[in-house]
Amino acid sequence: MSNAILELKNASIFQGESLVLSDVNVEINKGEFVYLIGKTGTGKSSFMKTLYGDLPLTKGEGHIVDFNLKTLKEKEIPFLRRKLGVVFQDFKLLPDRTINDNLIFVLKATGWKVKAEMNTRVEEVLNKVDMKTKGFKYPHELSGGEQQRVAIARALLNNPELILADEPTGNLDPQTSIEVMEVLQDINKNGNTILMATHDYALLLKYPSKTLKCDENAVYEVVQRKS
Repeated sequence: MSNAILELKNASIFQGESLVLSDVNVEINKGEFVYLIGKTGTGKSSFMKTLYGDLPLTKGEGHIVDFNLKTLKEKEIPFLRRKLGVVFQDFKLLPDRTINDNLIFVLKATGWKVKAEMNTRVEEVLNKVDMKTKGFKYPHELSGGEQQRVAIARALLNNPELILADEPTGNLDPQTSIEVMEVLQDINKNGNTILMATHDYALLLKYPSKTLKCDENAVYEVVQRKS
């Protein structure tokens, strides 16, 4: 049995009727940190959306964290997303709740029941991203970098097998991007598999890793040049 957490074979990805990516063959193994790069409009977001069930996979084969993307039913999507952690560019925090309540909301939505256990888990994930003292604050009281740390903490709540980070540094300045990247690197060192879509090539140079590129309706691995 392979260690593949994500495997796509001869997959075609569509946005509505439009073909975005064709003949995609990708394998990501447990513990890897993989970049997904490409210009705006080359299909990075469509690729990510297919992985968390927002776009259906209608052609080819796809398996992710033991789910078959080709046969995925609407009612299975919440269970798929429990095994994935998704980090968005625009944080997607609920503005009318404190950070703690944002995280509790996710735990309740994914089936947690016991208040003490939820509180403990919230404290654990905030600790992992150095935000333990900020749980009582509201999102608007935090900087962009702090909000993204909280978004990463939220992605960790259910011990995901794979974290999908879609342009997580897209709205951040270079210094804050590096701080967020350090958090993701630490999480990866602890054994979490990460796929990160980005157009920030400075990060790729600073933290080289396996890289996939979207270009001209295809996805292929970029061979890193040895400096």
